[in-house]
Amino acid sequence: MWMDLQARQLVVESELKASHSCFNRKMVLRACGFIIFRRLVGRIPSPGNIEYLLLQTSYGEHHWTPPKGHVDPGEDDLTTALRETKEEAGLGAEHLKVIKGFVQELHYEVRGKPKEVLYWLAELKDPGTAVTLSDEHQDYRWAQLEEACTLARYKDLQDTLRAAHRHLEACQDKQ
Repeated sequence: MWMDLQARQLVVESELKASHSCFNRKMVLRACGFIIFRRLVGRIPSPGNIEYLLLQTSYGEHHWTPPKGHVDPGEDDLTTALRETKEEAGLGAEHLKVIKGFVQELHYEVRGKPKEVLYWLAELKDPGTAVTLSDEHQDYRWAQLEEACTLARYKDLQDTLRAAHRHLEACQDKQ
């Protein structure tokens, strides 16, 4: 009987921890997106020929950010990133080449609530592909690293852009 009570207590504690963990995950706003870059042909050799896509929001402070958005129920993170990139910039999976070995997770607060964002790195296959903005954005810009960091304003996003750039440089060195 003592073992039954101990076993039952362990099960209850385990279920409480699991439900608490699920509760906390639901309380965190989660978003996913891509840091999209293009290589310009006929320009300075890499990495000087790399430009990053940033979108300017049409709401709030009109901040600049890579395409990203909230995870829908039952949706996996990478699917969210692809869907949101298509919705916000008109760029679908057929336009992008996801770069292996790079994913960054950012944590910050929005209106007092915790938010986490996952960014993958993707190259625009055809640098001339047109960007088509959604109503959520009023402008877009292709920018080299330092200009992109200036536009991004937030240190964690600047750090993520720089990490993406270092990753691309490391990949270039291996070729």
